[in-house]
Amino acid sequence: MGLLDGKVAVVTGAGGGLGRCYALALAEHGARLVVNDLGGAVDGTGSGSAMADSVVEEIRKAGGEAAANYDTVSTMEGGAAIVQTAVDAFGRLDIVVNNAGILRDKTLRKMDESMWDDVIAVHLKGAFAATQAAARRMVEQAEGGRIINTTSVSGLIGNFGQSNYGAAKCGIVGFTRVVALELQRYGITVNAIAPTAVTRMTEDIPSTPREFVPELVSPMVVFLASDLAKDVTGRVFGVHGPRICEYRYVMTPGVAKAEGLWTPEEISEKFADITRG
Repeated sequence: MGLLDGKVAVVTGAGGGLGRCYALALAEHGARLVVNDLGGAVDGTGSGSAMADSVVEEIRKAGGEAAANYDTVSTMEGGAAIVQTAVDAFGRLDIVVNNAGILRDKTLRKMDESMWDDVIAVHLKGAFAATQAAARRMVEQAEGGRIINTTSVSGLIGNFGQSNYGAAKCGIVGFTRVVALELQRYGITVNAIAPTAVTRMTEDIPSTPREFVPELVSPMVVFLASDLAKDVTGRVFGVHGPRICEYRYVMTPGVAKAEGLWTPEEISEKFADITRG
């Protein structure tokens, strides 16, 4: 018996890199897969069916069941079509891994509007579009579900030249926490992972260790997709090569003024106490 026997999963951006590894791992544990990939370049240009079809073939050769989908996640119609592919092919939907992404790196002063809009559309709106369609289906099924979003160190901590990507990835954290609260009563968990791995999106980043292969991230995805994590929701996990951690917001105790408004000078005087952990 596999951890995910009887489950149907969607992985967006599953034609290569991390998404491919997630899809293969989920299938290995018994899930039937919808492999979504627009088939474009790292910057989001172009399209094609070869990438998704290749992963579907890998799953089928290994004895699993899979269907391909080539819709973009960046529109509401695309998100709905991805979910409908799962329903049409397998009759239900239990797991969604929002993994699709593009890069349009540029420093703030040099970034044009389309670079900002396209990255936000794929990452942040894409997570919304697929999750909304999936949540509606999962609630209708009344059997719970698992939604796994993808954030990034760029959004949690920051990375030079990625204000668009960082904004989208930080937005996904807020989105994850809110949707987790909304869907908890239906038995649907919503979590996010921040993976660090060498893929075609990160192969040009020297700080990413070459031994951080995408396969190292897959076990966390399977865990969050399974009943082993049925009580885990609204949380953000880092999977950085072989190391797994949890990201948490920390609020300092702070300082309360006894009466009246703070003055800027008083804030300056107490700044060390205000920020002390």
